[in-house]
Formats: sequence, C-alpha cells, structure tokens
Amino acid sequence: MINRRNFLLGSCTVSAAAALGLFPTLFTRKADAQVQTERFEVSLTDAQWHQRLSEAQYYILREAGTEHPYSSPLNDEHRVGEFACAGCSLALFSSATKFDSHTGWPSFWQPLSNAALTSRDTSLGMVRDEVHCRRCGGHLGHVFDDGPPPTGQRYCMNGLAMTFTPKAM
Repeated sequence: MINRRNFLLGSCTVSAAAALGLFPTLFTRKADAQVQTERFEVSLTDAQWHQRLSEAQYYILREAGTEHPYSSPLNDEHRVGEFACAGCSLALFSSATKFDSHTGWPSFWQPLSNAALTSRDTSLGMVRDEVHCRRCGGHLGHVFDDGPPPTGQRYCMNGLAMTFTPKAM
C-alpha cells in the first residue's frame, strides 16, 4: 500500500542511493553508447583519451557529461574566430553563428558544414538530440528547436568540449 510515509521512505532511499553513486548509469552514460557502431577518423583507446583530455573534458566528451551552467569562459567569448572539438581539433562552429541563449552554455544556431552529427539521446527520461563531433564522436551537447532565425535551432554546447581560436586580423 502506498501512503505518504512509504512514498517518502522510498524517495529518501532512492535519493540516498543516487547520492552514494549506486546508480551511476542512471545519471551518466558513455558518449560512445549510441554512436559506437560508427567508425570515426580519430579513434583512440580509453587510456589515450585520458592522456589527451583533462578529467573534466573526458567526462564531457567521452562519458556524455555536462558542465555546470555559466562555468565556461567560452560562454562569454565574443571575438571573431572558430570553435573546435577539444578532442580532435575539428572546426565545429563559427563565431558568426554564436548567440546568447541565456542558458549558461555556449550556443550556436548552426554548425560548420560536415562538422557535427546528431543521434537520439533518451537518457534521464528525456528524448533529445545529442550533438557529437563527426571526426572523433565526442559528446558536445544537444540541439533544440528553440533557437533564433535563420535556422530556429539552438546548439547548446559544453564549453569544455571545445577550444576557441580567434581569427587573425
């Protein structure tokens, strides 16, 4: 029988288990899980990815993690230049397509041609379109249909998944 007491006890038990990390796959997943059947130009071992990336970058690019909103310096990057994949250096976005979405993550209305791929992400009980790097398969963020013209799309990216190179004047 479900009553308020049993509901609260069950909720507390699930919350405690989650806080202790007993359900890690409920809250994180490997980025490669949905794109593992694809072959990428840049394909490294797990150890090589750990050597190449910081722990935070590894968490985002290889485990499909998300950085805290407003934590990336790239959110406030307004110079002319290109944003590239932190995993393989593939140019992903032009600064000409960047806009302030007020979400706390760098946002763009369009990737560069042949730079990003999408796949269906059903983690966390939601259905979203994950964006990953075409060359290495690294998780970049998600794309939503609430962006500005001309595309109406919002590519909501993790700043740690990218690097920025200003255009030489």
